Amino acid sequence: MAAIKAFQAVYYNPEKIKNFNEVMCPPYDVISKEQQDEYYKTSPYNFIRLELPKESSKDNARENRYTRAHKTFEDWLSKGVLVKDDTPAIYYYKQEYKIRGQKHSRLGFISLMKMGDDAGVKIYPHENTHASAKTDRLTLWKSLKAALSCIFVCFSDKQKKVETIFVKEVSTKKPLIDVVDHDKVRHMLWRMDNPEHIATIENVLDGQQLFIADGHHRFEVAQEYRRQQMKSRTRITGNEPFNYVMTYFTNMESPDLQIFPMHRIVKQFPTQLDFLEEYFRIDKIKNKEDLLILLAKAGQNEHAFGLYDRTGIRLLRLKNKSLIDKLVQGSTKEYRNLDASILKSLVFDRVGVASEDILYTKDMEHATSMVDEKMADAAFIMNAVQIKQLRAIALTGERMPPKTTYFYPKVLSGLTIHKMG
Repeated sequence: MAAIKAFQAVYYNPEKIKNFNEVMCPPYDVISKEQQDEYYKTSPYNFIRLELPKESSKDNARENRYTRAHKTFEDWLSKGVLVKDDTPAIYYYKQEYKIRGQKHSRLGFISLMKMGDDAGVKIYPHENTHASAKTDRLTLWKSLKAALSCIFVCFSDKQKKVETIFVKEVSTKKPLIDVVDHDKVRHMLWRMDNPEHIATIENVLDGQQLFIADGHHRFEVAQEYRRQQMKSRTRITGNEPFNYVMTYFTNMESPDLQIFPMHRIVKQFPTQLDFLEEYFRIDKIKNKEDLLILLAKAGQNEHAFGLYDRTGIRLLRLKNKSLIDKLVQGSTKEYRNLDASILKSLVFDRVGVASEDILYTKDMEHATSMVDEKMADAAFIMNAVQIKQLRAIALTGERMPPKTTYFYPKVLSGLTIHKMG
């Protein structure tokens, strides 16, 4: 059985929605309360009403944000605001964006991915998850009998067969959806239902090791939803919609696969830092721009991170790699060699930094401004995890701590929906 499958996605009806910019939103886990309010105001049909419905003080077991999302979903389907595709398809998805003024584009596709022992692939997660987030998504998906957002998976396509189909057969057509988000990322979606091309893509992925880049909570929720559905049925064919999870696939060989660093904001941190000299070479840095340059350079051959506090900016470089095996916690060499693991064991654990006193951000300016505004004592500026590190750790079966990686750009919510009921 093929690892992936074309499907009849539910999506916004272009005859009803004239401005897709007004109805799309990011994934639920990167939306702040202020952003939630903003998306609610943008349009009565904004996807936020399904993806992250608002709570009310009057909520109870019979009337709550999950039941409201269900009513909204059914209402939009009945009004034709959302429509189900006529035939199964794979949906090519291209994102165009800039980083420090340089243009990039990331190509992938959205399809269903088989779960279970007969999936034909091995799926490797790399991050731990929080139980509360999984409970929320499971309750929502069960209420709607639908998966609202994709998981994000990396596959290998060194011969660029998937990209070749896009360039020759798809890219010249008008996108089904063309939208620019708040980060000025352009998102374009095309449907492709050619059976021969779908078979080629299926063959590319057959037998592969697939790595979850983002959406670990959603993957585990899809697995749990499947388990619950299988328990309630006496006959299972394997083709039921709940046996598949809606997935965005992209080529890990692509140079435009961007992983951003996740910086650490520490609310309480000591001012006496002499203990750092035991493990690190410490260089004082003039400004944040120099720090980024020197940190990236050091990261090519060393374990390093920046420290920003109210006394100045420093670059910390590990003195001796032998310290890792002696002092850094973790059951595998790959895990212990993560900068985040080294920082935790040699710095945070040493001074007793509690996990609840650490905030995470991909934005260095946000991290440093928290210190400047005296909302935090220190910020640790990190280099990004490399895709080869993610792959190596995932293959060992060990998981990185939550918020270790940030794949950019995020997959937009509202492009496709997978009805599992």
